[in-house]
Amino acid sequence: MPSDLILNLDNTNFDATIKASTVPVLVDFWATWCGPCKQIGPVLDQLATEMNGAVQIVKVDVDTNQALAQQLGVNSIPALFLYKNGVVVDKMVGARPKGDIAAFIKKHS
Repeated sequence: MPSDLILNLDNTNFDATIKASTVPVLVDFWATWCGPCKQIGPVLDQLATEMNGAVQIVKVDVDTNQALAQQLGVNSIPALFLYKNGVVVDKMVGARPKGDIAAFIKKHS
């Protein structure tokens, strides 16, 4: 489960949340049955705490938000999309070590 620092988004609040953010937004597209998704969950919790507001981390469950995932071109999970100023600036697919995810975020911060 996400920490208090990580929001769960769906098709009703995704666009507004992404566009309203004044910091980069890392979106984790995941599913409850996905083993690699479960592996990076705790890593994202740690990064949300360590980055102390420099990035907003959010999660989208692809099973309950299939139309949104399809619209955004999510073909494999876990998929991390990094948004800046409401636009996707980079994507990472698959479970990666904490250092790789941190570097991925910092590259665009």
